[in-house]
Amino acid sequence: MDVSGGSGHPRPGNDESAGPHAGSPPPDPGHPEPTAADTPGEQPRSTEEGAAGQSPTVGEDAGGRTEAPGTEPPADTAGADTAGGAGVPPAGPSPGHHRAEAHTGGSPGRPPQRRPEPGGGLLMGRPFGVPVYVAPSWFLVAALITWVFGGQLDRVLPELGAARYLVSLFFAVAFYASVLVHELAHTVAALRFRLPVRRIQLQFFGGVSEIEKEAETPGREFVLAFVGPLLSLVLAGVFYLALLPVEPGTVPGVLLAGLMISNLIVAVFNLLPGLPLDGGRMLRAVVWKITGRPMSGTVAAAWVGRALAVSVLIGLPLLTQSGALGSGAVDNVGMDTVMDALLAAILAAIIWTGAGNSLRMARLREHLPELRARALTRRAVPVPADTPLSEALRRANASGARALVVVDAEGRPVSLVREAAIAGVPEHRRPWVPVSGLAQDLTDGMRVSAELSGEELLDALRAAPATEYLVVEETGEIYGVLSAADVERAFVKAMARPS
Repeated sequence: MDVSGGSGHPRPGNDESAGPHAGSPPPDPGHPEPTAADTPGEQPRSTEEGAAGQSPTVGEDAGGRTEAPGTEPPADTAGADTAGGAGVPPAGPSPGHHRAEAHTGGSPGRPPQRRPEPGGGLLMGRPFGVPVYVAPSWFLVAALITWVFGGQLDRVLPELGAARYLVSLFFAVAFYASVLVHELAHTVAALRFRLPVRRIQLQFFGGVSEIEKEAETPGREFVLAFVGPLLSLVLAGVFYLALLPVEPGTVPGVLLAGLMISNLIVAVFNLLPGLPLDGGRMLRAVVWKITGRPMSGTVAAAWVGRALAVSVLIGLPLLTQSGALGSGAVDNVGMDTVMDALLAAILAAIIWTGAGNSLRMARLREHLPELRARALTRRAVPVPADTPLSEALRRANASGARALVVVDAEGRPVSLVREAAIAGVPEHRRPWVPVSGLAQDLTDGMRVSAELSGEELLDALRAAPATEYLVVEETGEIYGVLSAADVERAFVKAMARPS
């Protein structure tokens, strides 16, 4: 089965904010992969907790800027390293503050983890610069194909003996090479439209091209989906032409006939009009074009996909048992009937799950644009490196800030105070602990523009995973501190709202 353009990073859609796990890059979408919504950050701490010794308290208004270092060094805020930050996600910038705001992570949590490099099996190569992996599940399917096709060869070419399994293994490899061509068609089209492709993976029941962004127009979406089945049809035609001069009943004849039929099945199956199949993406593009709303197309194609899953679950065993697919009708329940039912159940589950994932990712894309750095940033106060922690927390609480930024003598930010480190310092020791000992040095990746929003913001966080980021104006002035935990909470809240 082909799920092209599946997982990967969603592109901005229409409505809400989305965000990453604390301390880690935002969800990818379509890997299907596991979204930040599954692991929300910790509960917000109150201002009293910060004063009492848990963590610095910052004003509940997010997005407000802190005072720039001046006559009196402004208070610091906590936080660069910790995951699962504290505090309620800020609602928006507070009017009235003048310059910089530092942003902190949140409550202590797990350390930031860099998103792993694309993987998922044995790396086979990088055509067009895109890594191709063979998942472990492929070997199981290859063994199954070898066994089933070997049994068929025993009836057609009994003289082969045990060698029939070598021929069957060659067929399994050639079939998946055809699937790879199908996926490469999607990949080339995506690259032509300047859409990044994370990887291609050959796995159980086919392949997946993980295209990280969505096509910008319904026309491109249609083309991107259609090229895969089109290439499979072309391959079926090529194998048919190659079969014409070959003598029937020979090993080349059986192999070419099998590859022709299998590519025809792949093309027809993927043209079925339901997500996550290519036909579902084509249907989505058509509805998108008619309604002008990509979400409407996704909803329509996803529900058709779910109906298709139910049809496969019920209809495939009935068709095979009735003999409508070419074999004789079966009256009793045997191993073949059980295998048909199992195959139908697996296909139905894959289609149903893919349709549900498509709906979730569409909701994410619809809510993504409201994820704005300026709105989610915490107010912060800058403090010199030798400021005692107790004094820094006092300044933060007095000014309603929720983050601490360590600045040099000229007022330039050099590090962010880690909130997890603050929580680990007993209150009675805070007057003797300088904030510099609890701070994490700023790297280029930890500085983000206050103007970033939606996908651009998520890309910036993904490029340099951390729990806190310094948010700066275009002029270089400090605006505040952005917590990955706050972004995560905004994502969870957005995903909970109906589209």
